[in-house]
Amino acid sequence: MATFSLNSPTGRWIMVAAILASSMGFIDGTALNVVLPSLQKGLRATGADLFWVLNAYLLMLAALILIGGSLGDRLGRKRMFMIGIGVFMIGSAACGCSPDTTLLILFRIVQGIGGALMIPGSLSLISAAIDEKEKGKAIGIWSAATTVVTVGGPILGGALADAGLWRYIFFINLPIGAVALLILWRKVEESKDESSSGRLDFAGSLAIAVGLALLTFGCLRIPVMGWRHWETGGTMGAGLLLLIVFIWIERRSRYPMMPLGLFSNSTFSGANALSFFLYAGLGAGMLFLSLNLVQIQGYSQLESGMTFLPLTLLMISLSRYAGGLSDRWGARPLLIAGPLVAGAGLLLLSFAGQTHGAGDYWANFFPGILVLGLGMSFTVAPLTAAVMGSVDQRFSGVASGVNNAMTRIASVFANAVFGALAVVFFAGALEGNMSVGGERPDMGPTRKACAMCAMPVTQKQAVMAQAVNLGNASVPAVVDEKYKPAVVTAYRYAFITAYAKILRISAVLAWCGALMAVVFVKKVRVT
Repeated sequence: MATFSLNSPTGRWIMVAAILASSMGFIDGTALNVVLPSLQKGLRATGADLFWVLNAYLLMLAALILIGGSLGDRLGRKRMFMIGIGVFMIGSAACGCSPDTTLLILFRIVQGIGGALMIPGSLSLISAAIDEKEKGKAIGIWSAATTVVTVGGPILGGALADAGLWRYIFFINLPIGAVALLILWRKVEESKDESSSGRLDFAGSLAIAVGLALLTFGCLRIPVMGWRHWETGGTMGAGLLLLIVFIWIERRSRYPMMPLGLFSNSTFSGANALSFFLYAGLGAGMLFLSLNLVQIQGYSQLESGMTFLPLTLLMISLSRYAGGLSDRWGARPLLIAGPLVAGAGLLLLSFAGQTHGAGDYWANFFPGILVLGLGMSFTVAPLTAAVMGSVDQRFSGVASGVNNAMTRIASVFANAVFGALAVVFFAGALEGNMSVGGERPDMGPTRKACAMCAMPVTQKQAVMAQAVNLGNASVPAVVDEKYKPAVVTAYRYAFITAYAKILRISAVLAWCGALMAVVFVKKVRVT
């Protein structure tokens, strides 16, 4: 396939199609975080149902995204990209029409299958079609645009949720997908790895899909079953065993789905490790920040979404510039500095305690959002460019699939492991609040929590049973009326305690990402 300049008509059409299609996959994930309260009310969903609505999509995406990238390289990047868009649109329409959570979860799985074919296809098409000298800038534009819609998703979700139109989070994908399909059909040439035999690695595909699915499922069961339950350990152990089998298959296969030689490149391996740590921290931080704003701080869903607007504006302004710097100087300096700054932003956000609503945003949350946005703006484009530039063009689909799989697995890890940790932190803080013998400084200006010391044991047990609901915990009916204000206060400050600890762990993960760049990423990007 010929390569094209970004300023050429074909180059522009490729970028538009790739950005539009990728946006569908990214926006649904973040927008859903904000509309969950409306979705829960509209479908009468339980807390467990909500986590599966989020994670059913991530489960299939993580399990199949490597296969999607490999199929694009072998059978045609444009073809698999278009098939993925079509499947994603079908799943989106079905999600929007779902009458209950069971069907919604099922159709989210369909979305995940489409996303696994679609998301790696966008980057591999850019990598194969755009001129080498402008590839970093092109990836920077793609990263900026997709990150903008990812971060802008909560704004859209909040507006639709407050208007009672949460289903349009899914329906909005239909016109976007239709335009992307039309552009690909009329304006973009086919591209694939011409040296490939076209044969598929069925054994490797089955092993990696089932292995990642089991590993992901095990992570998702941690908040419900605990770390020591056989279901958690058994599925995660089986998943890890199948991943080892996958590596053995790939070593012996004549037509490996994922050539293991890619990982001999330290930049490729290090950038993917960086992706895992950074996006695990970012995913946990953004999820618990959204819950904190709505459930504890009293923000509306739209106000919660709008808090991320500064981050969005920074990404629009700086990501293309960061991609150009990566072309000029190499990715390594940016991949060290960016996660360090992003981690500092997460740390700043952890110090925000109880506020008096959205009017206090500028003093309490804005500084952390600003620093986080600066860090991410100088990380996303160079990170993607480092991954795609460290492999041969014929492996672009596989490279994109590996990197996207890392970010999806990181998101699942964040939802599952940090969800379990948050319950532990929340329960510990709540128990401390109920057993306090005098006024505590972290309980605010009143002595309401101290009244809980005299609460009957059975009522305390009912209060503790609500810990699994975190910020959505409600006062049990068995609690005497005189204790209810104290219980409400205890729930609020227990969540703030858990939130602060989660955000600080998230900051450490971002800094671990910077360490990966120091150790593994080469000074000169390998092309």
